[in-house]
Amino acid sequence: IAFEAAEPVLKPYDLLVQVKAVSLNPVDTKVRNSRQPEAGSPSILGYDAAGVVIGVGDEASLFKVGDEVFYAGQIDRPGSNAERQAVDERIVGHKPVTLDFAASAALPLTTITAWESLFDKLRLDQSSAGVLLVVSGAGGVGSILTQLARQLTGVTIVATASRPQSIEYATLMGAHHVVDHSTDLAAAVREVAPDGVRWIFSPQTARHFDAYVDLLVPFGELATIDSSSQITSSKLVQTSITWHQEWMFTRSKFETPDMGEQGRLLETVARLVDDGRIVSTLTSRFDGFTPENLRRAHELVESGHSVGKVVVTR
Repeated sequence: IAFEAAEPVLKPYDLLVQVKAVSLNPVDTKVRNSRQPEAGSPSILGYDAAGVVIGVGDEASLFKVGDEVFYAGQIDRPGSNAERQAVDERIVGHKPVTLDFAASAALPLTTITAWESLFDKLRLDQSSAGVLLVVSGAGGVGSILTQLARQLTGVTIVATASRPQSIEYATLMGAHHVVDHSTDLAAAVREVAPDGVRWIFSPQTARHFDAYVDLLVPFGELATIDSSSQITSSKLVQTSITWHQEWMFTRSKFETPDMGEQGRLLETVARLVDDGRIVSTLTSRFDGFTPENLRRAHELVESGHSVGKVVVTR
C-alpha cells in the first residue's frame, strides 16, 4: 500500500537520501512475509537503494548534499521503499559514475555479501589457486561474487545453474565452468574438478550439504548465507572443514568498530565498475515507484526464475 510517513529524523552520522531506485532481494520477500505491523502502522520495506543526498547529520563528514550514492541499508531501520530515507553514512558509497540509478541500485546488498564472503571469510586474493564452487551462479549474489572472484583472485570458478538462461548468465558473469545443480551436484562438479574443490559459496546449504561433504578437500572452506537446523556439521569434522556464516547486516546491526568497511568496499567496487571490470547485475526493471510495481518485483523474486537483480525506479 501507499501511505504517508513522517520525515526521517537524522542521527549524527546519517544521510538523508532522495531515493531514485531500489532493487529486490530474497530478504525483502522474507521480511514481508514474516512481519506483522501493528494496525495503522505499516512498515517501510526495502534495503538496496541508489539516490541523491539531500541532508546530512551533525557528525556526517563523508558526503555532501548533491552526492549520488548507493547502499544496502540496515535490517533494523525503516527501509528504502520510500521517497526519502535516513541511512548511516558509514555503510554508503558514491554510486558508480558510469551507471544510472537503476543499475547502481542492483549492486549494494549482493556486493557486500559477496565481498565479505570472498575476502573477509574465505580470505581469497590474487595469489589464491584452487577451485571455488559458486552455487546458484546466476543469482543475485552469485552473479556479482563470480565477477569479483574472476577479477580479484586467481581461483578457478565453477558455478552452478539449471536452466539455459541461468547457465548463459553465469557464464557471462565470468565462471570458467557452469554445471547443473538440479540432479547429482557432486558428480557434475567432479566432471570439471575431479579432485574436488577448496572453497564453496552456498545460498542453499541444506539442499546440497551431502554434495559439499563429498566435494570439499581436507581443510577446505564453506561460506554460507543461509541456515538450517537439518544440517549435521559433524560430517565435516574428519576433513577439518572451516565453516563461515555470512550475514551482511551484522556490521550495521551491532555498529561494529569496522562498520565503515562496508562503505569502503562499495567505493572500491564503484571504481571497478567505472574501470569496466565489473558490470551491473540488473536484469529486470520496473519503471514507476508504485505499490503495483513493487508487488510485481516481489513476485518475480519469489518465483525463483529470475537471474541477476530486479529493480524498481522512481
